Amino acid sequence: MTDMEGMMPQLTLNADAAKAEIPTLTLGAEPAAPAVEPEKPKAEPVVIDDSMLNEEEKKVVDDFSKKIDLNDSQLILQYGVAAQKGVASFSESALSKVRTKDLGEVGDTLSSLVVELKSFGQEEEEKGLFGFFKKAGNKMEAMKAQYGKAEANVEKIARELEQHQVVLMKDIAMFDQMYELNLKYYKELTMYIIAGKKRLAEVRSGQLEELRKKAEASGRQEDAQAYNDLTQMCDRFDKKLHDLELTRMVSIQMGPQTRMLQNNDTLMVEKIQSSLVNTIPLWKSQMVLALGLENSRKATAAQTAVTNATNELLKKNADMLKMGTIATAKEAERAIIDIETLQHTNQQLISTLDEVIQIQRDGAQKRREAEVELGRIEGELKQKLMELRG
Repeated sequence: MTDMEGMMPQLTLNADAAKAEIPTLTLGAEPAAPAVEPEKPKAEPVVIDDSMLNEEEKKVVDDFSKKIDLNDSQLILQYGVAAQKGVASFSESALSKVRTKDLGEVGDTLSSLVVELKSFGQEEEEKGLFGFFKKAGNKMEAMKAQYGKAEANVEKIARELEQHQVVLMKDIAMFDQMYELNLKYYKELTMYIIAGKKRLAEVRSGQLEELRKKAEASGRQEDAQAYNDLTQMCDRFDKKLHDLELTRMVSIQMGPQTRMLQNNDTLMVEKIQSSLVNTIPLWKSQMVLALGLENSRKATAAQTAVTNATNELLKKNADMLKMGTIATAKEAERAIIDIETLQHTNQQLISTLDEVIQIQRDGAQKRREAEVELGRIEGELKQKLMELRG
């Protein structure tokens, strides 16, 4: 106990003392240095260039970039629009699938299955011996009927789950197709962007630079206008490439989103499959065991109920006999009129006579006092009459 007291940390409200006496914990000879969480490596920005392409794709991009004419405003306007429309259509298709899909309905069906499986054998029975004999004969038939009803509901739910499973499996296959289609749009957009950037760099370093030098050397307005026009077209094309990069990012995000939706459907299919091949057959086997156990339980339960009821009946009869005998003996020994009743009656009679005598005495006293008062009143009246005559 002394050693433990010496090792106990000391608590204090003095900040300086607390700093001086705070214990240092270590697992080795040297004090452990505070743990420092390693910094997470920063993600390297992705650069869209031909390193993303194979040799065949690089050749396609090179050939296509040579066909891009930045002097054609319609070409700039329509550049990569087909791939953009494909991504937009793909996004709308995926959104439509999410809107129309109601996985909550599958969840409700699974919940209904759980309710049906748990409902077997939960009906309330009438209590007591008479309830037992009333229902014991029909218990097995009631269980069979209840099992038949529950089995019919379970089979109906199982058919609904199988239909949901078929729909979900079709959706899973559809999401595979959507993923591949999105991958195609992503690749197209990447190639459009690389080809466009390559052609834009060539024009800016070549044709545009030549026009700038020509305008500076000649000083003519038409040369300056030509340089300005091509500059504007290059800027427009640069903005167009930026729009394609944004669309490409949408396509990149749609990939994992599509897989997430597909994974949700896959998980639901697995739940349905587990219910169909595991839960329902297991429930059926348990119900068969319950019906078998009920046969062996009936005889034992009946004998137990009869024995318990007999014991209870004997106890109640003995209690009633005791109570009846004691009550009869008490009533036989009781007088016709209780002494308490006579005492109460006598006290009430004496009290009544005392009150009557007192009332009579009070009345006589009040009458004598009234006679004296009447005489005084009469004397005062006569005196007053004599004063009037004088």
